[in-house]
Amino acid sequence: MSKYNVTIGLEMHCEVSETKSKVFSSAKNGYSDTPNTFVRPLDMGFPGTLPVVNKEAVRMSLMMSEILNCRQPEYMYFERKNYYYPDMPKNYQITQNPPEDCVGMGGYIDIIRDDGSSFRVDIDNIHLEEDAARMTHLYDTSVIDYNRAGVPLLELVTGPCIHSSDDAVSFLEYIRAIYQYCGISEADSKKGQIRCDVNVSISEDDTLGTKVEVKNVNSFSGVHDAIQYEIRRQSELKDAGRYDEVEQETRRWDEESGTTIHMRSKVDAIDYKYFVEPNIPKYKISKEWLEEIHKSIPELPYERKDKYMSTYGLSDYDAGILIKDINIAEYFEKCLSLGVDAKTAANWITGNILGYIYKNEISINDLFITPERLNIILSSMKEGKISSKQAKELFFLTLEREEEPDHIMKVEGIEQISDDGAITTVITEVLEENKKQIEEYKNGKTNMFDYFVGQVMKRTRGQANPVKVKEVLTDELSKR
Repeated sequence: MSKYNVTIGLEMHCEVSETKSKVFSSAKNGYSDTPNTFVRPLDMGFPGTLPVVNKEAVRMSLMMSEILNCRQPEYMYFERKNYYYPDMPKNYQITQNPPEDCVGMGGYIDIIRDDGSSFRVDIDNIHLEEDAARMTHLYDTSVIDYNRAGVPLLELVTGPCIHSSDDAVSFLEYIRAIYQYCGISEADSKKGQIRCDVNVSISEDDTLGTKVEVKNVNSFSGVHDAIQYEIRRQSELKDAGRYDEVEQETRRWDEESGTTIHMRSKVDAIDYKYFVEPNIPKYKISKEWLEEIHKSIPELPYERKDKYMSTYGLSDYDAGILIKDINIAEYFEKCLSLGVDAKTAANWITGNILGYIYKNEISINDLFITPERLNIILSSMKEGKISSKQAKELFFLTLEREEEPDHIMKVEGIEQISDDGAITTVITEVLEENKKQIEEYKNGKTNMFDYFVGQVMKRTRGQANPVKVKEVLTDELSKR
């Protein structure tokens, strides 16, 4: 924990992936491993091409603005942000210029921590713009993919109001969940759909210190580690009395070394020479459309969390884990629709399933064990056909072999013995072979009961129903 006052501001960039076309061109808005396939002349900056606004991208932007309690503009318009770089072939970006009339201004959102406490994040603005092309720098050359050029991009800028790396990540995780729940974006960092700039400053009092910006951090774990590193780096400089070395600058996060690296000094804001985009007419945002958008906001993550706790009796922790990713929440709800007990489903998802997908770095949508297959395993356990230990064994065998769980149960003979007669036969054999231990049990050595249970389970290779074993064993011992 730093002895200094830490202040963090975030700039979160999220691609709007759920529109059919790009924000100003008719090119397909999609992810492809094949470069330069989703491209139109406008994306390449060819002369004579004119932008056309994607109404659905604007609608999604206004929905996000409403959720963030922002003020919406009376008129929507765009501006040109001029800069010269290979990833922007027109040599300008069509965007909005805060604090002017961007899609959302002056909002806030309350975030709930894992321990149940909450904090408020001030939203300076959220604005809609076109994304740049993707550049890849190789050893002796650079290549460019224009598939991303013109993809609708929402940039959300917070105020300098966050004070720890954990809170920063909690905020980003919840905003990502909102994007997913509202069908605005997959918000998949592996596809480059989310990127963050992080501003960190430290001071000895409540004033803001010198701001250091860390550009284009591509994962939430990277955001956490970059903030921690910057707090440590700046604190060490101040502790050594080297205050002048904490300068306003732009750095980048290097995952390999776990450090931030100086890119350039940033004393003044860059002059991008904004001016109103002349090819997109200003248009009025009607109150009727805003009301329609507001009514279309779906159930949000915290609302679903409250439902899981009040309706299904889940703990705050389990409900919080389930709602972080809409795919996990939908997996859980599919289990419920199949008749799986809510607490049992939650325990298996937050335990075995999430442990497996995180370890193997896959989505729950790619997991071989669908809710239907999980239901087969859990129903077999509930009906007493298999024990909880066998259920876990069957779970991992199903994943390993990618075969149906009921087929594996037949082939491997994974079934719990619950028949009284079969269990009595095994218990009788065990007791006949352990007469000395029976005497010790009769003489008050009660822990011998567990010994007998263990012998029965060993003989049945763990397939005997332990509840039945204890019932029959108690009865048989009373006869001797």
